[in-house]
Amino acid sequence: MPGADKESQEVSMLALHLLQSALVHVNTLLMRQVLADPKWADTLTDADRRALSPLFWTHVNPYGRCELDMNRRLDLDLTARTMPGPRTPADDTAAVSG
Repeated sequence: MPGADKESQEVSMLALHLLQSALVHVNTLLMRQVLADPKWADTLTDADRRALSPLFWTHVNPYGRCELDMNRRLDLDLTARTMPGPRTPADDTAAVSG
């Protein structure tokens, strides 16, 4: 970590954590968009879906030039809801009684 003092190192580490969280969020949105395509939804098995993870980063170039355009957004369809949401206690009760 760059920086001679402990506070500088802590800020650098917190910035890396924030960057990782943002990358996982964008990767999750990208995965949802791909899984919304019926071709992929019909091809993947339950085991394939369990193996999916948003923790990939091979599409990131950490040493290249990154041009940030704050006037443009990623073309992500945020209405795609192919991945189930978090389970609730009511879901567990329905499964036991059903």
